[in-house]
Amino acid sequence: MIAFALEDMVIELGYEVVGPAYRLPDALELAGREQFEAAVLDVNLNEQLSFPVADLLASLGIPFVFATGYAEGGVGWSGQAPVIAKPYGREQLARVLATLLP
Repeated sequence: MIAFALEDMVIELGYEVVGPAYRLPDALELAGREQFEAAVLDVNLNEQLSFPVADLLASLGIPFVFATGYAEGGVGWSGQAPVIAKPYGREQLARVLATLLP
């Protein structure tokens, strides 16, 4: 349900949605195949961490934000990326996407 709400918010903000991917292998395949300017990554994809996707996006130079219910303690990824805490609203999402996109 959260993915559907995120998809609606992204569309309402005037962006196009690629995905979503609910499992790590699907997310990796999508990130390697599709062309997009930024991504919102849930830290937990069906009980697997999305860090391999973050690594791939970082290597491709694609900015992204982590979305998590555990934002206060950090996400534990070795690189640098903004984090948005769940539950988040449209305005919070708009602010973070504005920092990622030119």
